[in-house]
Amino acid sequence: MPAQRPDAIAELRSTLSDYARRWPEEAGHTAPFLELLAETDEARGALQHDAAVWPDPFRRERLAGHFTGSAWLVDRAGARVLLTHHRKLGRWLQLGGHADGDRDLAAVALKEAEEESGLAGLSVEPQLFDLDRHWIPERGEVPGHWHYDLRYVVRAGDSEAFVVGEESLALAWREIDAVLADPDSDDSMRRLARKWLARGG
Repeated sequence: MPAQRPDAIAELRSTLSDYARRWPEEAGHTAPFLELLAETDEARGALQHDAAVWPDPFRRERLAGHFTGSAWLVDRAGARVLLTHHRKLGRWLQLGGHADGDRDLAAVALKEAEEESGLAGLSVEPQLFDLDRHWIPERGEVPGHWHYDLRYVVRAGDSEAFVVGEESLALAWREIDAVLADPDSDDSMRRLARKWLARGG
């Protein structure tokens, strides 16, 4: 895990506040993320910054819920998105995963996109593109919990020849307008597609 900047929490709070200004209709989405950061500050203060015991929301071990980073991975033309048929959830979704302690969630999104697609030459846009808080069902010894997912635009390079990893049943490039039109698409996938098409790539 890369070294953490001491002001990473403040930067994330600023990122979320900026997102709320840009997307006022999503205030209901943004508020729980800011509340989780506030709880983080309170917990660290109460435990005198003991990182060994305070419930770090950037780690999956915080079972009530934790931050994750995802990639809206588009091709060079901005017409298609690479989706995964998620092995655990059984749905077509964006690439992404756990922060594992990293506070830079744009970097997390890029890393997950690289690892899950096998693509080289990817680049991430620094501005937060979307937020989604969603419930992950109980699986084995891991209880049901919330993912506080921050989504960033990741752009493909010259190669589109992906490699299917162990977390996916399949990967596929899909036309973004088809994702929006598909009634079987996840609600958040349609929101991402709508945002992308509205901004014009």
